[in-house]
Amino acid sequence: MSTRQQASALVDEPTGEAVSAYLSRHPEFFSQHPELLDSLRVPHPTGGAAVSLIERQLDQLRARNGRLEKQLRELVTIARENETLVQRVHGLAVAMLAGNSLRERLQVLESQLRESFRVDQAVMVLFGTPETESELALGRFLRVLAPDDPELRPFATLLEGGNPRCGQIRDSQRDFLFGTDTNEVGSAAMIPLGGREPAGLLALGSSEREHFNPGKGTDVLRRIGETVSAAVRRG
Repeated sequence: MSTRQQASALVDEPTGEAVSAYLSRHPEFFSQHPELLDSLRVPHPTGGAAVSLIERQLDQLRARNGRLEKQLRELVTIARENETLVQRVHGLAVAMLAGNSLRERLQVLESQLRESFRVDQAVMVLFGTPETESELALGRFLRVLAPDDPELRPFATLLEGGNPRCGQIRDSQRDFLFGTDTNEVGSAAMIPLGGREPAGLLALGSSEREHFNPGKGTDVLRRIGETVSAAVRRG
């Protein structure tokens, strides 16, 4: 072949992008030319011997099915966990409703959070007067502050938004809620109480960094907040 013929062949040879575009526009190509499926050889992704196009497609399908099965298992696990959590929230609501006073209901709340929800730290902040805190006498679990207390400034956005948050929290928030001597809080959830008329907030802490993960959603936390808010409004 002359130099001119070689140059002409190179010019006429389609690029990889052109071949890919053509096959995308004509998905029936291999149905019309089935002999190519057996003759085409594709490098193995792991560096082994070349395999046929059909074998490569089978490998890709197996890998894709493996990924889909893993995703399905994860979704089933999440669904089961959520169902369990919903049952626990229901149990919490029933137990709190049985309390004859606000103090009894909050005592039930603290014990249920630790026993049923695997919470290492739990703190409730209620808006009220110092007399309220003395009357309830729930130790470190309960703090009663005026709504405009300067110590609540780090939580202003949370209380105004009314939506639970979970994951990592700022040091100032952690120190206020759980104390400066508490280093075992790997993740936390903060739940505003009272809806449009804030009544306080409930803070939950876990030593596990992924226990309160933003990726898991906040529906269960929202339900806990609604349950606790209803119990507080009963007085």
